[in-house]
Amino acid sequence: MHLPAPDPASPQAVGPPVRDPEGPRRVTLLELFFDLVYVVALALISRTMVERLDWHSAGQALIMLAAVWWTWAITTLVTDLYDPERTEIKLLISAVMFGALLMTTAIPEAFDDRGSVFAGTYVAIHLGRGLFLMPAVRRQPQTQRRAARIFVWFVVSAVPWLIGAFVSGDARIICWTIALAIDYLGFRLAYPVPGLGVVPETQRNVTAEHLSERYQQFFIIALGDCILTIGTMFSLKHNEAENLAAFAVAFLTTLLLWRIYVHKSGELLPSAIKASESPSRFLFSAPYTHLLMISGVVTTASGFHLVLHEPTGETPPAWLAVILGGPALFLAGRASFEYEVFSRVSWSRPGGILALLTIAPAALYVPPMVTSLGALLVLVAVAYADFRRSHGKPPEIPSPPH
Repeated sequence: MHLPAPDPASPQAVGPPVRDPEGPRRVTLLELFFDLVYVVALALISRTMVERLDWHSAGQALIMLAAVWWTWAITTLVTDLYDPERTEIKLLISAVMFGALLMTTAIPEAFDDRGSVFAGTYVAIHLGRGLFLMPAVRRQPQTQRRAARIFVWFVVSAVPWLIGAFVSGDARIICWTIALAIDYLGFRLAYPVPGLGVVPETQRNVTAEHLSERYQQFFIIALGDCILTIGTMFSLKHNEAENLAAFAVAFLTTLLLWRIYVHKSGELLPSAIKASESPSRFLFSAPYTHLLMISGVVTTASGFHLVLHEPTGETPPAWLAVILGGPALFLAGRASFEYEVFSRVSWSRPGGILALLTIAPAALYVPPMVTSLGALLVLVAVAYADFRRSHGKPPEIPSPPH
């Protein structure tokens, strides 16, 4: 007779808190609650970037975004590999949430007086997670070695993170860039460690429904930054018609970003993971493609901030880079995402990027609102091309690269 599995929350749930392959695969309410921190983090990053709009501040914003994203991405990996209903994992998620929120409060001053808070919290999150998981899975040597490999790489990256916290200016940017390169490279290489090797293929199993749903949810959070910017920056202190037009353009742009993301590739990501000969390949590619798309959305939100603040006058070059660069970054990431799912890239993705580059010189001589309208029309063309390609045709079957 088949007996039901014990409730993970009950005292009968003993043993390592690893995810049951046959257990529930839906996202838990605690994971959704955890995501709330990142609504604030993305909003602060997009606003910080436009306070002093130059390449220097753009680089700082990218570093902060990459660090914030990595705390979310690795925590999502933990909830995919371990049982998020177990009390131990719930406590771990809550602790990471506390750290991520503390890290978020330091974003406006991360490259000034609060660098030690930003870097120290980042290091504490990743090292603390390893110190928590390794004893928790001690009864499963393979799982413990996986946690140990990841911990070692974060120990190495902690050095430039902490050094960067106590220097300033370009030295901090260089140190933190090196630290992020170590973190991202270690993940991509499956965390090789002398004497332990890389994380074996059998330890890279992913839950298609859970992992894809989490990435979709974070993309919605990024769009929430756009909505928050539109709602908080809109005012009628200038000409009412101009402000309403800028408001409408910003909203429609956000709507199109969502539509282009979900069309086919976003909808079929779970099926694509299942169809792949190596589902773990998505584990190593999804963080990078989604970071690129989210960078585009956050930059677009910064553009909304500029346009809603001053829709008239000529468009300065720095404003132009933000207003058109945001959609271009998104389309570049969306092209990579499409390749993950279908092993091809639709012509509308590079075509949209080329169109944005083409209108850039003329956009220098028109108001910011008109520049934003130009970006909107490019996205309309991309969305229409997607519609035409799939309208009246049978559903496309995912065909991920092998």
